[in-house]
Amino acid sequence: MKNIAILMGGYSSEFEISLASGNVVYDILKNNKKFNFYKIIISVDKWYHIDINNSIYDIDKKNFTLIKNNKIIKFDLVFNTIHGIPGENGEIQMYLDKLKIPQTSSKSEVAKLTFNKNDCKNKLKKINIITPKSLLLNIKDKINIENILDEIKMPFFIKPNKGGSSYGISRIDKEKNIINGLKKCFKEDDEALIEEEIIGREISVGVVNINNKVIALPPTEIISYNTFFDYKAKYEGESDEITPAHITKNEEIMIKKISIEIYNFLKLSGFSRSDFILKNNIFYFLEVNTNPGLTKESILPQQAKAANIDLYKLFNSLLKT
Repeated sequence: MKNIAILMGGYSSEFEISLASGNVVYDILKNNKKFNFYKIIISVDKWYHIDINNSIYDIDKKNFTLIKNNKIIKFDLVFNTIHGIPGENGEIQMYLDKLKIPQTSSKSEVAKLTFNKNDCKNKLKKINIITPKSLLLNIKDKINIENILDEIKMPFFIKPNKGGSSYGISRIDKEKNIINGLKKCFKEDDEALIEEEIIGREISVGVVNINNKVIALPPTEIISYNTFFDYKAKYEGESDEITPAHITKNEEIMIKKISIEIYNFLKLSGFSRSDFILKNNIFYFLEVNTNPGLTKESILPQQAKAANIDLYKLFNSLLKT
């Protein structure tokens, strides 16, 4: 029987969110008796397996194995549920590639590209994907407020160029708040993306590959109670997520087409979720997430449910070894 590692945790602020996703995946997939499933948690301090009795077994990083009941456990597949570093930036993919262990998310070079919001947006401009105007700053750059305001008019967002779950993001509508916004951002990443605010409707679309068919799921409209879709809106219930979104049929066809174009052009694998702002019949691309949240409350599972795809079928679609 083949062994599958459900990989969760990571090195970023998204650690706990990843644990929530990984535990949902494990709880659903454990009902598939064709495979042995193992929860594998990685953190800055250690990598380990935790079993149903909460016993802990260290992972040998040299070959991604563990010893349990005097047996060496090797893995045939890794189900990657890590949000942020190292699961979404290509690091874990490269590590597993060297060990010739397949994993369920996008390839290392693709993950590295999509995790970098600025590089991803520039890449997508080649196929005429429309994006908000933006400016990239490095933590080592000398900050010139006047130059920033010449390039990007307020209000705008300051967000980590590499990061997720809305950690480190600020909405800036007063000049005096720019420095504090940059400081907050630089706690998460050494690059800050300053991005114009597009006033419109936030729409998110999941894309999955089931039986070698790329499918765009029903879109979700996100209505935040706050000034934007921040951490509290995402994870503490301070938003309404309407699935399927109340958009026109033509708008639905358009956004699904764009999302599939992005998926194919970037050569994504597994699950993805692309976020947009809809304004005046134009979809402005914000970012693509190659390891979207997988709890039952997360957006992509909501969309799968609206498409009559249950989570057991959805997660099992990635079990190709």
